Amino acid sequence: MESIDHVILIGAVVMSLGIVVGAFSARAGVPFLLVFLAVGMLAGVDGPGGIRFSNTWLSFLVGNLALAVILLDGGLRTSYATFRVALRPSLALATVGVLVTAGLVGLFAAWILGIDWKLGLLLGAIVGSTDAAAVFSLLHSSGIRLKDRVASVLEIESGINDPMAIFLTLTLMEWIAAPDGLTPVALAMRLIVQFGVGAVLGIGLGYCLAKVLERIEVAEGLHAILICSGGAMIFAMTQSLGGSGFLAVYLAGMLVGNRDRAVTSDTMRAMDGMAWLAQSAMFLLLGLLVSPHRIWEVALPAIAVAAFLTFVARPAGVLLALLPFRMSMGERGSLRGWVCAARCPSCCRCFRCCAGCRSPA
Repeated sequence: MESIDHVILIGAVVMSLGIVVGAFSARAGVPFLLVFLAVGMLAGVDGPGGIRFSNTWLSFLVGNLALAVILLDGGLRTSYATFRVALRPSLALATVGVLVTAGLVGLFAAWILGIDWKLGLLLGAIVGSTDAAAVFSLLHSSGIRLKDRVASVLEIESGINDPMAIFLTLTLMEWIAAPDGLTPVALAMRLIVQFGVGAVLGIGLGYCLAKVLERIEVAEGLHAILICSGGAMIFAMTQSLGGSGFLAVYLAGMLVGNRDRAVTSDTMRAMDGMAWLAQSAMFLLLGLLVSPHRIWEVALPAIAVAAFLTFVARPAGVLLALLPFRMSMGERGSLRGWVCAARCPSCCRCFRCCAGCRSPA
């Protein structure tokens, strides 16, 4: 029993420390999630905490559940109007943008690390997509001011890019293990299943969940828990059928959030707390998994890869993905580097309406 008490105490101290330090660091512009990651590293094996944690299975479980809750919360806050305005550029960024980014980063990593180009591409596929937790956290709590259209594209792209990232990662892993076992037909079917099953089940099961929430009356504290458990079921069912559970739970959240009787303002506040708990727990565990003494061995090439991803690969992916869309350079710059444009441009001919100024196309 004493060890259980110690685990609870350590977990509470680490979580509280992350929140308190994050509250002060936010004034200096440091993201909350980076603080939780740093606190986890300090509590780990090389830090003052000295906690030896290497349970990757638990981290994988918590990470999947956390991302499901984060994407569910993001979907709840996405309106149909926003989705229609930003869907096409978001889909282009989630497919072409991720593919170009992963390819460029992979080739650069293979060159600078001196590894086989297939392993380099695998590294590019792993880091090539935007992180939903980071995007939603920064947009909602960091004070960054973006126009509605740009913010909508960022949110939706981060919510639907997982199928492409998972497809690239699994395909490259199988290609490295068995180069002759993949065919173009098999690759196309895998991509279709990831997007198709995820979209169909997300819409269908999300509609069912919305109907249940409209007809059942539970205490306010249980409403958000019911939504989270329903989202977890949708995620697990979709994943077990080979689809993208992350895409499914995001679409399900959007369907639920756009039904007036399915959610209330109190439920949304409770979901905000659920999303923060999920984000903080996930990044604390990731921090505990890090061994800082090993960072120095790869620090310089890792920084080089990160810089290339930030300043070359991702901007190139954004520019190529958005070529068919008449978006201003200010908007494309915001999507590349999150630089806020000073005014809402009148160039919105490629959309039915501009979410920033609500003027017709």
